[in-house]
Amino acid sequence: MQLGAERLPHVSSQPDRRGSPVSIDVRDLSKHYEVHRKAPGVLGSLRGLVSRTNDTVRAVDGVSFQIAEGEIVGFLGPNGAGKTTTLKLLSGLLHPSAGHARVLGFDPWKRDHAFLRQLSLVMGQKNQLWWDIPAMETFLLNREIYEIPEPVFRETLTELVDLLDLGRILHVQVRRLSLGERMKCELAAALLHRPRVLFLDEPTIGLDVVMQKAIRQFVDQYRRRFGATIVLTSHYMDDVKELCERIIIIDRGRVIYDGALAEVSTVYAAYRVITVRFERAVGNDELDGFGTVASFDGFTATLHIPRADVSTQAARLLASLPVADVTIEEPPIDDVIRHVFSASERDRDAKARKTSPVGA
Repeated sequence: MQLGAERLPHVSSQPDRRGSPVSIDVRDLSKHYEVHRKAPGVLGSLRGLVSRTNDTVRAVDGVSFQIAEGEIVGFLGPNGAGKTTTLKLLSGLLHPSAGHARVLGFDPWKRDHAFLRQLSLVMGQKNQLWWDIPAMETFLLNREIYEIPEPVFRETLTELVDLLDLGRILHVQVRRLSLGERMKCELAAALLHRPRVLFLDEPTIGLDVVMQKAIRQFVDQYRRRFGATIVLTSHYMDDVKELCERIIIIDRGRVIYDGALAEVSTVYAAYRVITVRFERAVGNDELDGFGTVASFDGFTATLHIPRADVSTQAARLLASLPVADVTIEEPPIDDVIRHVFSASERDRDAKARKTSPVGA
């Protein structure tokens, strides 16, 4: 796959895509860490005891975006891009190095009680449930923590139990539950107080495809039922495609794309896909000069053709070969996103090799 000639940030100028009030407003948000640079070898370690050299890690570097009330946005990026750090900043778990953010009108890192009662952060690799007791005991504890009135607690619990099919596992020791059952209970525990803003960090990681589908359906139902604003990070593109119309891509702490999921291919893929079905078998050599052949079985060919050449090449195909049918499409979103991530990681690895100290 080819990327476009320029990797410039693609950021929409529209602060509110739905005409609704803004729930999350982020302006030039940054989080930097100082880390010790350790030279290789024993001599390098000894030098570090006398003279330490620190590097600045820009985990989040001037991020800006707005998310409307009731919107669900995919927050994507390769490993180490700054996704989880950003969610922790917006949850108030980390204090920023610079910049501003407002979530539901609150300053997140002030950790106001009124703010915390309207927010929830679910991390697929972190547990809030107590392993040695049933999930129901954690639910009752959360009722006290969030000061949920008894009638509201019972009503919400009944809804969550029904939507997530938790009836038979509520009173089972958490350690005896499957990964999928635990994740459903984690979601229920995080939503008992009916948060208006929900941050989901890899909520389907490690789950089988059936459970992933169930979690996605539940998240969509919750958003529709309560009008919640949801930010979703996931490496499973099915999660993003089924739930999100808008995505934000972050790379090395910076937003490089903020726009419609359906339009990401036009920004990052320099080609379109032409699929041609022939009336008779044709030879491989007859496809020379039409673009990159992605697949070919004699009767059907899939070609990757530069965007600027699509019209010309399609006309040539129709004129020179026995074409029965032809379709022109954007490349699959999964492939485009995967290539953006892999290109970023290759770039990062190359940069690391250039800056790594050599010798002791």
